Amino acid sequence: MIVKKCMTTKVELGNPNMSLFEAAKKMRDGDFGILPIEDNDRLIGVITDRDIAVRGVAEGLDPNKVQVSQIMTDRVLYCFEDQSLDEVAQNLGENRIRRLPVLNRQKRLVGILSLGDLAQSHLNPKQLEATLATLSKRTSEPGKTMFQ
Repeated sequence: MIVKKCMTTKVELGNPNMSLFEAAKKMRDGDFGILPIEDNDRLIGVITDRDIAVRGVAEGLDPNKVQVSQIMTDRVLYCFEDQSLDEVAQNLGENRIRRLPVLNRQKRLVGILSLGDLAQSHLNPKQLEATLATLSKRTSEPGKTMFQ
């Protein structure tokens, strides 16, 4: 099965100048945990609900004053809509991430692939188990992610 068959196609975009409060509100209202950030029609980063909590609020930053650009992840990992789920699931595990922006071959954002999407797909159960096991391993430093 390919990514396009199980990805979430409803994607909201944020911008780097919005406040953390605005991003969190948009995520709450849309019921999603990742917000791709675009500038001049280009994907320049992503921010997650966890980023807001760990990199923003837990660091004492004012969510009304701090801009998304200050804490977003600007190293954007993504997959293509025509890639196999097995391949992408392995990449999720290896990179210890739970959601990926999905691009078409023209590098236009067309969706998001999450662990929930994988769980509802027809992914090889052994691959799903391996991905979850890799993701569940703790990092050497509490509170640190691979992008910090």
